[in-house]
Amino acid sequence: MSIYTTPLQFGYFLALLFAVLLWYRGWQEERLSDKFLGFVMFFLAMEIQDYTFGFAGINILWEKFDGFPRYFSLAFAPTIYFYLKAQINRDFHFKPLYFLHYLPYFIYFIINFVTFLQGNEAIRSFRSSMLSNYLGWLETIAICISYVYYFYQSLRIYKEYRIWTETQFSDTETISFVWLRNFIYLIIAGEVFKWAWGLADKLLSDLPFEQDWWWHLFTVLIICYVGIKGYSQHQPLHLVYSSKNTTHEEILTKTATSEPKENNFEEIKAKIESSMLQEKLYLEPELSLSDLAQKLKTNTSVLSAAINSNYGKNFNDFVNEYRVKEFKKQIKLPKNKNYTLLAVAFECGFNSKATFNRAFKKFTGQSPSRFEEL
Repeated sequence: MSIYTTPLQFGYFLALLFAVLLWYRGWQEERLSDKFLGFVMFFLAMEIQDYTFGFAGINILWEKFDGFPRYFSLAFAPTIYFYLKAQINRDFHFKPLYFLHYLPYFIYFIINFVTFLQGNEAIRSFRSSMLSNYLGWLETIAICISYVYYFYQSLRIYKEYRIWTETQFSDTETISFVWLRNFIYLIIAGEVFKWAWGLADKLLSDLPFEQDWWWHLFTVLIICYVGIKGYSQHQPLHLVYSSKNTTHEEILTKTATSEPKENNFEEIKAKIESSMLQEKLYLEPELSLSDLAQKLKTNTSVLSAAINSNYGKNFNDFVNEYRVKEFKKQIKLPKNKNYTLLAVAFECGFNSKATFNRAFKKFTGQSPSRFEEL
């Protein structure tokens, strides 16, 4: 136990614990996203495994398993990408064709595993060869390309997903998965830190292991964040998103060109206002576009276009503006004088403090507490 071993051991076993918990929950609830996140935690554990064992004086990885392909850098970025796709789409299935994304990792594994099976002499001979040097550079380039490509794709899909949720849900806080965006940026920062440290290591002629410890400590911080936030995430049952879905703007354009120009959705506008003013459907915290479309006996495409055409808002802003107006009425009533602002907000249909504060500031230009003072 020391300042070097204890943090790494904590992060290593915490990552393995979360991996097992996520795999079990994924199997029990048939949730593919948990299985992928379990592999992410396992890969993070393997990232710090050598130093965790090394600082503890356990040399079995070098004495018995020297040359064994125990690194997963080429599988890491694709797994995060597929985790995101499975998390935002409950209907996502991993097809056999998707294994092609892991082809670089399989090539790395086969080459090193075959060499490992031939014994220590073959391993030493391979490492001293020009082929090994060439493959090492090729692996480094492949890892860089993998990180840039899959993280770019993940962030692109995430951005499209966030825009989509605002057209489909009145409360996006529990399904926004902001932590995942932060996780990707954190991984990128960790990799930049790691590569910069590696460059310094080469320029300064092999830094001692104690100096290399710092980027492993950064990985421990990533493990803690991903494990805790990832495992505690809200798990919606009916969230189905695909990047192939038609965007809100495309729906509006398509509807506008296909409908007669004199059709301004007046009929459906009356139904929408009736559902809001008389039935007060906005008081339902988890009201979604599909829920409202079902009640109005129409489809989500027409309803979304009608809201945008008549009110110039997406579904999220349309519903939350009603909630803000209701809050402004309720907070002035004597019966609510002893309740907190958040308690009244929840009674008005809001489902989270963050959504309430953001919507109130957007439609009033001031914070809820400032409004109460006035």
